[in-house]
Amino acid sequence: MKNMTTLCAALLLAGAALAHAADEHPSAKHPTNPPPSADLSYALKIKQSGLSLNGTATVQWRAGDGKYSIATESRAAIFGKVVENRSEGGIDDFGLAPVSFYEKRLRKEPYTTSFKRDGKTIAFTESDVTYPILGGEQDRSSAQWQLAALARATPDKFKPGSEWHLFVAGRRDAEQWTFKVVKTENVQIGSGDVSAVHLIKAPPPDAQGQQVDLWLAPSMDWYPVRVRFNDNDGDFVDQTLEKVVKK
Repeated sequence: MKNMTTLCAALLLAGAALAHAADEHPSAKHPTNPPPSADLSYALKIKQSGLSLNGTATVQWRAGDGKYSIATESRAAIFGKVVENRSEGGIDDFGLAPVSFYEKRLRKEPYTTSFKRDGKTIAFTESDVTYPILGGEQDRSSAQWQLAALARATPDKFKPGSEWHLFVAGRRDAEQWTFKVVKTENVQIGSGDVSAVHLIKAPPPDAQGQQVDLWLAPSMDWYPVRVRFNDNDGDFVDQTLEKVVKK
């Protein structure tokens, strides 16, 4: 069961660092342009404690009329459906503006993280901690799509060495995530090679969190074409785009 818990956590852009204080909140406004609505299918390669598994993930991304939604489902061989989550909200001057994030993991009770826009507070069903909404906050599902929206609006700024800071709410708390652009490289996806911008979220200073590698493809409306979650013990989950159908 320990392996399954790790696997489920790895399928999300999860971190383990302590939450940052509000004065470290990266609330600066940047232009955004969310990608067109689409259904995306991914192939999963998983290594957990010496066990190698294959799986699939599907993402229903919708954006339009000032709103967005993301519905994700991940399945692994032997275990079946291991994670499902939903992120819903609006689109404002900061970009994606989540209202709710729901997650259900295998053999776990579901939880919801709420972005209470009227009261300007982030609240959790799993803890009594709250955070103020200052603008630009994301959940674990919307974070990569917010990066795609930023890149579509200002592609010239996604150059090697540039850093992008997000304040991301998880299951029980929130923290600042920093993604750094590494380089542009080819990624093998279902339709062949595609040029993609490679970003890395490094683990926290205590080295107990995951490194997250994200590849966004400029020629494909900056859709996430690959995501890889690396643990410090060598375990990983590697998610690569197989097919995208615009809606």
